[in-house]
Amino acid sequence: MKDLSNLRKEYTQAQLTVNSLEKSPILQFQKWFDQALKAAILEPNAMVLSTVDFDNIPSQRTVLLKYFNDLGFVFFSNYTSSKAQHLDVNPNASLLFPWYTLERQVILMGKVERIPVEESKAYFFSRPHGSQLGAWVSKQSSVIDSRQVLEDRLSEIKRQFSEGNVPFPSFWGGYRLIPKSIEFWQGGMNRLHDRIVYKQVESTWTMVRLSP
Repeated sequence: MKDLSNLRKEYTQAQLTVNSLEKSPILQFQKWFDQALKAAILEPNAMVLSTVDFDNIPSQRTVLLKYFNDLGFVFFSNYTSSKAQHLDVNPNASLLFPWYTLERQVILMGKVERIPVEESKAYFFSRPHGSQLGAWVSKQSSVIDSRQVLEDRLSEIKRQFSEGNVPFPSFWGGYRLIPKSIEFWQGGMNRLHDRIVYKQVESTWTMVRLSP
């Protein structure tokens, strides 16, 4: 057994009060995200997406937030992937932003829906050429024999699309999580962490403090 009981750190960077937060959780997220950018956190837009499969078994993976606004938080995926299949059956999901350097995390819970095709196309054609090719190469979550399968497929796709632009793949696109709650967590001394949650009641956001 590897004993990790003495591996600990005091959180001392900041405290949260209801009065110190924006009235809108989206504005508050924007503020914290800007601070994460300024702190040069590796992949500040990386977030853990949690879904539930057909047998109600939870699953997590890291995806990248591509944009957000009052409508919700958008990420992209192959529509045949495991996460896509889970969301087709149960659209309820959560997102977790683990900003450890700032002793912070943000947790969002809500329902996920596909964004309009034209919105997905707009993002796809803004991607680097290699990323566009990658969307065609990977049959996401399917079993492959080796990495060489991907390399061979990439070569094939490069030949196929050697003339002109890479077309939009109909099996790929965006998802938007529409949050019903957003929790802002700030580490505190003596494990007395600050947890303030915005909850949406009809069209109004309310704030509550949770015990750590």
